[in-house]
Amino acid sequence: MATATPSCPAPRSKVIELYFMEHRAKVLDLAAFLDRLDRAPDDLGHEDFRVAALKEAMRIVLDGEGERARRVLDHFSDPTDRPLESAAGMKGAFGVYPGVKRGAK
Repeated sequence: MATATPSCPAPRSKVIELYFMEHRAKVLDLAAFLDRLDRAPDDLGHEDFRVAALKEAMRIVLDGEGERARRVLDHFSDPTDRPLESAAGMKGAFGVYPGVKRGAK
């Protein structure tokens, strides 16, 4: 686990007490989503880029290095500085940049 100068005013025991159940539920929700994918008929023939990005984000979360939230957000974010022409007129978002494959760092 990365060690850093404490910047949270609450001790770890209080942070765990306050937030553990909320995050336990989020992990269970993620596990249920992945189980659903495993049970669904494969109509793609390959792994969807969003699922691949989610799995890579989980590796970032578990790598023991600091700034996990920033690194996961960077991982999901569009690294370009120009709008995608193909996204013009789009009313939704993918939740992850579909373009380049990036590593965890």
